[in-house]
Amino acid sequence: MTVFTGPDQVSAAVGEKLGPTSWFPVEQARVDGFADITEDHQWLHVDQERAAAGPFGGTISHGLLTLSLVPHFGALLFRLDFGSARINYGLNKVRFPTPVPVGARLRAHAQFLALEPATQGDLLTTRYTIEIENAAQPACVAETLTLLLP
Repeated sequence: MTVFTGPDQVSAAVGEKLGPTSWFPVEQARVDGFADITEDHQWLHVDQERAAAGPFGGTISHGLLTLSLVPHFGALLFRLDFGSARINYGLNKVRFPTPVPVGARLRAHAQFLALEPATQGDLLTTRYTIEIENAAQPACVAETLTLLLP
């Protein structure tokens, strides 16, 4: 994990790759729990018998479950030890190039794309790439926006 103690250090790290993290398993219980929380019980995610005969040969993770792991992976990759708070300001772009089979393992790396002054602090743009073990393409590529309050 890389610790940043001020915005100047973050600015200096723009463009550098952070990570990767250790591998994180995607288990059926997590997928089922996510389905319950989000009320998204599509058979591709939760019906193991039907999904086994489906297009992916088994259940797959929700794309939004994969995206929701960004805070977990971010905490493994870096820490911002300055300012009063960080606020999720939104997303610029999110793509899910490859489905995540249940039982797969994921890891991530991040790259700061920009740190720009904003009305209430600084706006940090970070690209996260979440990889699937032994897959040719990533599971998710997302640009997050974080407002760093002074």
